[in-house]
Amino acid sequence: MAQTAEQSISAETPMGEILELFPGAKRSLFARYHIGGCQSCSYSDDETLGEVCERNENLPVEEVIDHIYSANEEDRKILIDPEDLKSLLESGEKVRLIDLRTREEFEAVKLPDAEMFSNDLLQEIFGKENKERHIVLYDHTGDRCLDAAAYLLGHGFKNTRALRGGIDAYSQQADTSLPRYKVEFED
Repeated sequence: MAQTAEQSISAETPMGEILELFPGAKRSLFARYHIGGCQSCSYSDDETLGEVCERNENLPVEEVIDHIYSANEEDRKILIDPEDLKSLLESGEKVRLIDLRTREEFEAVKLPDAEMFSNDLLQEIFGKENKERHIVLYDHTGDRCLDAAAYLLGHGFKNTRALRGGIDAYSQQADTSLPRYKVEFED
């Protein structure tokens, strides 16, 4: 699978860099190899992929890299670009927008008609939502929404997407009238 030079990884690549380049890698590594999901199989950001593979039953590094690349291709199918979401919203299509951010962030700025995620909302979706309806999840920078979208897709909600780059990218690329912000503990 062809990757750009910026996206190339090797046995020497630190896990933190891999997770930055491939946000879904944590989920895909856990699902296939049980790496990174619990204390006994966790890893640090500065640990290399080779080191992680070695202490996890000497997994073949090239196989793991190929898996990260192929999982990334699948993740890309889940993402929706900000401009595409704007077009979808403007088309009059019925879209359910779910905001995964904190209450403070939600109250500060949100997409029109967005709902703040809660367990009650999730139960409502499972109980009443049409599985064909467009559902778009977003957070601040797109870090967490991919996993949440994959979860809903896994439960049969076929038109679920994650907003690439979150509301921050949307405010830069699709609607510059939305204010941008920075969370204090972000880099």
